[in-house]
Amino acid sequence: MIEERALLPELREHIRRIERPAAATHGVVPFGVAAIDRMLPGGGLARGALHEILGADGDEEDGALAAAFSAGIIGRLGAGPGMVLWCISPPDLYGPGIAAHGLDPARLVLVRASRDAEILWAMEEGLRAPGIIAVVGEVGVLAAVASRRLQLAAERSGIIAFLLRRWRDGGQAARERALPNAAATRWRIAALPSRHVPIPSPVSVIRHPRASGDPGAAGTPLVALDPRFRGGDGHEARIGRETEPGVGRPRWRVELLRCRGGEPACWEVEIADATGHLSLAATLADRPASSVAMEKLRRTG
Repeated sequence: MIEERALLPELREHIRRIERPAAATHGVVPFGVAAIDRMLPGGGLARGALHEILGADGDEEDGALAAAFSAGIIGRLGAGPGMVLWCISPPDLYGPGIAAHGLDPARLVLVRASRDAEILWAMEEGLRAPGIIAVVGEVGVLAAVASRRLQLAAERSGIIAFLLRRWRDGGQAARERALPNAAATRWRIAALPSRHVPIPSPVSVIRHPRASGDPGAAGTPLVALDPRFRGGDGHEARIGRETEPGVGRPRWRVELLRCRGGEPACWEVEIADATGHLSLAATLADRPASSVAMEKLRRTG
């Protein structure tokens, strides 16, 4: 009995180490956005953990935003040595698109497999390989046992891993969406209408030197005036930066659907530049992040 009591503290410490989150062991990758980082244990996305990323609507099949989101995170891991293992089935990963979100395509090692089981196997092997800083896999079907194996492999190696869910049809999406898995976090990324970006107007505002305000008088020299003036017909003209239609800065709705040790949340973000860094959308920058209803998923892991 005395020996058993002596073993209890050692057993409790062993259990505590097992249950300790990856963020405390391997550190985190912060988003650099306080509203997001404060919702994540440790202040960022845990290294040495598996993270699941979903698209929305048609992107559940294409996986474009999930790939862009993960590329932006991996691009912030640093410029040191190390390669990124990216496992795909259809050969549709677009290098310039990945580069636009901060990840150099020259750092990618691509593995193509025809079946989800093969992609999951390649991911697990990559998490054991030296010289790998991140592992990404695009899969449709994910068994709970396979996700647990990936989570354990990530914890042992300290390598961050991403599962991008790409479902072939609505039936598969409906089945897989509700299934639990061992990922530390689950995200859903949806596209929002872009915000028009102010750009310099290509038209200079000019006025006739006479008081008529008619800049179209033939054969008469025109001179540039102040940025603001009132023409002879009573209209007011301006020069400077104008908001014009076109492709603006990308905006996403980022939902944290599940987080071990955290709570669900939702944000609207903008892609600031080619480094892949996010920023809160201008209309939300001074407002707290709103919560979203947690999906009815059992906790695992």
